[in-house]
Amino acid sequence: MKSLQYKRPQVDKIKQAFLSTKPLVQVIIGPRQVGKSTAAEQVRNLLGWPAVFESADSALPHGPEWVENHWLRARKLAKSNPVLLILDEIQKVNGWSEVVKRLWDEEVRIGGMVRLLILGSSALLVQQGLTESLAGRFFLHRFNHWSFAECQKAFTWNLEQWLYFGGYPGAAVFAGDESIWKRYITDSLIETVIARDVLQLQTVTKPALLRQLFALSATYPAQIFSYNKMLGQLTDAGNTTTLAHYLDLLETAFLASGLEIFSKGRPRKRGSSPKLIIWNNALINAISHKTFPETQADSSWCGRIVENAVGAKLLNELPGTEWSLSYWRDGDAEMDFVLSRGAATWGIEVKSGRSGKVSGINEFKKKYPKSRIVLIGRSGIPLEEFFLRPAEEWFD
Repeated sequence: MKSLQYKRPQVDKIKQAFLSTKPLVQVIIGPRQVGKSTAAEQVRNLLGWPAVFESADSALPHGPEWVENHWLRARKLAKSNPVLLILDEIQKVNGWSEVVKRLWDEEVRIGGMVRLLILGSSALLVQQGLTESLAGRFFLHRFNHWSFAECQKAFTWNLEQWLYFGGYPGAAVFAGDESIWKRYITDSLIETVIARDVLQLQTVTKPALLRQLFALSATYPAQIFSYNKMLGQLTDAGNTTTLAHYLDLLETAFLASGLEIFSKGRPRKRGSSPKLIIWNNALINAISHKTFPETQADSSWCGRIVENAVGAKLLNELPGTEWSLSYWRDGDAEMDFVLSRGAATWGIEVKSGRSGKVSGINEFKKKYPKSRIVLIGRSGIPLEEFFLRPAEEWFD
């Protein structure tokens, strides 16, 4: 398959990081099935070092001795040259960050030759471990869902194909048979991520509710949906606090996010009406009853797909530590997205053909006169051009 030969841009950066005079723990974080393990194999091949490659992705979590045992194996291989130790799905190991810190500090102290690459698919658990135990010892590489530019290079997809089939390289081979493609996404991706990256690692008292919440989010992409309205749609829904918490858990697994309403200069609080964004359009279309041709023929639904893809691109490519993504609405006037970085603010309107939307540009500019407006789509940045370039280039 062509994607197996495709090398994501981060691979060369990771290789160079390992050749640096000051070694650090290299960390790859991102969703399942976006090529993290493939990238690790490519790094290993480029370096040409002896390597130990193990995954902790099992039904039951491992103890910290799992890390120690494989570290010992790597040390046995080390002579005068470095040895690459790759530990995949590290968040599945209990107490992983403490044992990695101890062994890494020991490695540095004795001038050891083990070089560590760790991979994880739960943003919350991996980043918690890094910040709590490994501060100053790691470098983070984010592997996002595949962009349009990458899918165009790897599979020669056009924009309409990427907007429908999304950015999962392993699923691309099934795009010729939609029924198989939909089953692959729902069974091998959605259910695996929910079961292993959310339910297995977090305390979830109502697993059925969490699954329903994801399905609801994927059914109403790029729509503002109040928690009270969600309560009316879901069975055994509990309360709005539970729903907000479960939406946060879905975000840590790179599945869905609920954007808050923008309000500059005031403390941000949990809004009662989040805007639902799915991180990969494949997750929407896999559970939709519409086929690819039917989606293209439905301009209103296609507009939702385009708007969601814009939000997903911003979430995937602009890290939350520097950037803040929200939406704005005042009465009937609406700004699809509001992007903030420091004192800078951009109002983003997606001209996607979605009917019934009242432009909020004038009202938004009146309220936030220093903001800048970015139009995407008709009479603005062409969709293909916007999706082909890295998101940060549009917001310098």
